[in-house]
Amino acid sequence: MSDMTIRPPGGDDDDGIEAIDLDAALRERYLAYALSTITQRALPDVRDGLKPVHRRLLYAMRQLKLDPAQGFKKSARVVGDVIGKYHPHGDQSVYDALVRLAQDFAVRYPLVEGQGNFGNIDGDSAAAMRYTEARMTDVATRLLDGIDEDAVDFRETYDGSEEEPVVLPSDFPNLLANGSTGIAVGMATSIPPHNVAELCDASLALIDNQNMETPELVKLVLGPDFPTGGILVDDEASRIQAYETGRGGFRVRARWHKEDQGRGTWSIVITEIPYQVVKSRLVERIADLLLSKKLPLLGDVRDESAEDMRLVLEPKNRNVDPELMMESLFRLTELESRISLNMNVLDGGLTPRVMGLREVLVAWLDHRRDVLVRRSNYRLGKIAARLELLEGFIVAYLNLDEVIRIIRYEDEPKQELMKAFGLSDTQADAILNMRLRALRKLEEMEIRKERDALLEEQAGLEALVGSKARQWTRIGKDIKALRKTYGPDTDLGRRRTTFAEAPSIDLGDIDAAMVEREPITVVLSQKGWVRALKGHNADLSRLDFKQGDRLKLTLEAMTTDKLVAVSTGGKVFTLAADKLPGGRGHGDPLRIMVDLEAGQDVVALFVHDPKRKLLMVNTDGYGFVAPEKDIVANTRKGKQVMNLSEPTELQMSVPVEGDMVAVIGQNRKLLLFPLSQIAEMGRGKGVRLQRYKDGGVSDLVTFKTDEGITWSDSAGRQYNRSLEEMAEWRGERAQAGRMAPQGFPRNNKFGA
Repeated sequence: MSDMTIRPPGGDDDDGIEAIDLDAALRERYLAYALSTITQRALPDVRDGLKPVHRRLLYAMRQLKLDPAQGFKKSARVVGDVIGKYHPHGDQSVYDALVRLAQDFAVRYPLVEGQGNFGNIDGDSAAAMRYTEARMTDVATRLLDGIDEDAVDFRETYDGSEEEPVVLPSDFPNLLANGSTGIAVGMATSIPPHNVAELCDASLALIDNQNMETPELVKLVLGPDFPTGGILVDDEASRIQAYETGRGGFRVRARWHKEDQGRGTWSIVITEIPYQVVKSRLVERIADLLLSKKLPLLGDVRDESAEDMRLVLEPKNRNVDPELMMESLFRLTELESRISLNMNVLDGGLTPRVMGLREVLVAWLDHRRDVLVRRSNYRLGKIAARLELLEGFIVAYLNLDEVIRIIRYEDEPKQELMKAFGLSDTQADAILNMRLRALRKLEEMEIRKERDALLEEQAGLEALVGSKARQWTRIGKDIKALRKTYGPDTDLGRRRTTFAEAPSIDLGDIDAAMVEREPITVVLSQKGWVRALKGHNADLSRLDFKQGDRLKLTLEAMTTDKLVAVSTGGKVFTLAADKLPGGRGHGDPLRIMVDLEAGQDVVALFVHDPKRKLLMVNTDGYGFVAPEKDIVANTRKGKQVMNLSEPTELQMSVPVEGDMVAVIGQNRKLLLFPLSQIAEMGRGKGVRLQRYKDGGVSDLVTFKTDEGITWSDSAGRQYNRSLEEMAEWRGERAQAGRMAPQGFPRNNKFGA
């Protein structure tokens, strides 16, 4: 940093201008901003689960006496009080926070009861604050219960004209029950809502056994319970890990069922969607995928929702597998959503920290104990003050005539009363302020009865304050009462999100289900250019190739098929038929789709059949049988199937269609032997099929014993010979064989 100080025009050294380090100033101010964002805006307090704006909203509503039993007031009145007294921010942001607390699809246990348009699950916004009205719910009153009894600390508001609570008493596990989300500077929080009855069970278990660990608690707190329902498809182990560390996530799926329409037709009806998914956008997304032909199993989507959720999905035809159709939708749309868990909260209202499930529950219970002790001490103070007055009243009734005389005739009755009966200043004032109609005999009995009741209550509270065991017993009773109010047999308390395992469906089937099934003809050129023509029985005579290139092979397939390419280097590659370039032009080189090494070529290209077996043969006459399902590659690098050493190459991949093998070498010698003599493996060099002095294998076929061997000549004429007729050429694997019979094609190929 330079020592030069920049001063405003006209300034001199005596103006009181202080030179500061810009870097240090920025650091200090940005740190103050970051801390303000973390503690005063984005992260909830672990004790009451509220951010400052929500806490101020509820406190302002209490000050306006907007209890559940009272009438509603305009939301604008509430927002005005909040921003005027407690929260100096924009009115729209405060109103948005109020609206969310009233939305039963956003908050599991709403804290605000709204009257008017407060938005909906389709993403429609709420009406302006001048049109809507609000009041607190029973849950909100539980959060505030005892706030006037010194249950929590208060602090001055931003302008020092009012006081606001630092935290609410929170006779409700709001942090976990309603969850919270927020983004601060360098950190964030994401806590999904949970079921209160389960939280109460876990809290009671912790009171009984303070050493209980998270795995035992997860048996009580099964997982999130979203206001929009849905189905959790995570296993218990992943939930335990998430709750132990305070970080993780949950997969939530829409709830659906198959609805018969008669005559073999059916449709899928979705009744619940994942949490925080906007229904209208979800329907638009499904419709877009439908138009772009990425959901070939789906025929139509309709939103028939009224008060209840009802999305109807029509299949393409009655033969569609509903499970497969839904799995494809779960994969491409928000019908399956991942809800993150990041329990980053303010510990003690000051320190941001990621807590696990056990720590959060313990923090809430400790807060409840602090509130209980503070309220008890507050009540003890009130009782002591009242007992003092009652003792004075009793003295007055026992000496009523003298008290009347002193009041009537003495110049300073207060001092005389205190001197005559040993009364305190407070007791004397109370006697002097007593109304004449209270001076009756029955009043003395009522006072003694009240005093006895207060003494009994005082003894109980003193015992409570002095014993942790009594405190936890009292808290346990309160929690049991809370569980009864919001138990699983109540409309608000019943669990809405259930658990299930995702069906085990092959990923390949799902991938195929997301492709429009159409016939194509695959064309491969000699130089390795591939393309797909629409339809079968394509006119190949009009095919155009690059200069010096020509047709190598064609095959008919469907866009949902997988294609298997076998290279001379002994590798197998897998191609998706729907990803092949179109028939216009010359296509694309196969080498840009798979990692085909330089100098290698494709010896076979065919439609994948997982039930089929292939006979892999190299130029030296070695080979083995490979189940096709074991050699399919899932990456562009391919899968090495046959082990080769230069200059040997893989020469052919022949489908196994029989129990006999016929192999002919370049030396024109033919050998027939049983297929059972060839080893079956997923990878290797194989075994010798035929022995050669010079050259190598020329061609190979498999055939059935009872059908005999067939070949065709250059003129297209077919010849069939039975095994009896080919007895001279039958032998054992690895023999040299005999010269081919008369009439066998001169090119040493079984097919012309």
